[in-house]
Amino acid sequence: MKKLIYKIGGIVACLSLMVTVMNVNSSCMIFAHQPKLPKGAEKLRKF
Repeated sequence: MKKLIYKIGGIVACLSLMVTVMNVNSSCMIFAHQPKLPKGAEKLRKF
């Protein structure tokens, strides 16, 4: 049971990192709707 929880936790962490990277590198067309980014997300920018 513990191994399953660790495996699922790793998958969730990886998924959240990928979503954050995609969110940092994109912007909303309507500038008023751009959500605030969490602290440290600026390090993930590619440009």
